[in-house]
Amino acid sequence: MNYRQLGRTPWKVSDISFGAWAIGGSWGQVSDTEALGALNQAIDSGVNFIDTADVYGDGRSERRIAQLKKSRKESIVVATKAGRRLPKQTVEGYSRENLTAWVEDSLRNLQCEAIDLLQLHCPPTALYERPEVFGILDDLVKAGKLRYYGVSVEKVSEAIRATEYPNVQTVQIIFNTFRQKPADEFWAIAKQRKVGIIARVPLASGLLTGKLRRDSTFPADDHRNFNRRGESFDIGETFSGMEYETGLEAVEELRKLAPPGMTLSQFALRWILTFDAVTCAIPGGKRAEQVRENCLASDFPPLPKETLEAVRRIYDTRFKALVQARW
Repeated sequence: MNYRQLGRTPWKVSDISFGAWAIGGSWGQVSDTEALGALNQAIDSGVNFIDTADVYGDGRSERRIAQLKKSRKESIVVATKAGRRLPKQTVEGYSRENLTAWVEDSLRNLQCEAIDLLQLHCPPTALYERPEVFGILDDLVKAGKLRYYGVSVEKVSEAIRATEYPNVQTVQIIFNTFRQKPADEFWAIAKQRKVGIIARVPLASGLLTGKLRRDSTFPADDHRNFNRRGESFDIGETFSGMEYETGLEAVEELRKLAPPGMTLSQFALRWILTFDAVTCAIPGGKRAEQVRENCLASDFPPLPKETLEAVRRIYDTRFKALVQARW
């Protein structure tokens, strides 16, 4: 496992880290045994950064991470998110009262005195024009409730605006071979402003594992079933906003580019790590063997220039017109 500096924080974190959405909810049922097996495999593989949110299983993901930390001696940085408990997303919902209550809930779930990194959870675009919200986060840092804070965004424009606030330490954003706009428009700015980048949805909700088929089915409580058209949250969070059949066709093209001995999942993750602006990718995993496979991506050598150019051609011809202007 390799490690990269997380923005201006004191932490160097594993470049393949762990996204804990799937062990909380919205990906089908995951037992405590399976969840802890996946989490422990991540730590055994060198992961020292875990990303979660208060709404993943209504705190279940956070509580499972607290259980993990009690059983391990390693130093583990935990990032959580707040804001999605609102019944409807409004800027007014990000009040001092609500933010403080959400933080207190996460502190209880995580069984800690201070949250390592709190991220606003894809708030409305208009929030980035409300400096008082970031002032509330500054106050929570001063009160010892948070060590650092950042944002999770849907759009590149939101990422750019957020990093104009001096104490925003990190940006979490969708980035994978299907969603390359951040590399075009944000990475240079992020490096200049020394902001840590957390690449989420790195495997496009499983499409980039190469294991899904046209006849694959998903449980009723899996967002790949209930959010395919953005019914519950931004459509970009499910299959990166790709039409399923189009994504499957592109996967077959990408599969041909993976070097011998590298799975498609590892190839997709290794591609993300090509970009030095990225601090870490956060693939999820419901089973220990998935996590182990993902973590091995850190140890592969960089992909050849010709391969990177081929990935870009696939994006330019298949996806750019569909996604570049949307997010």
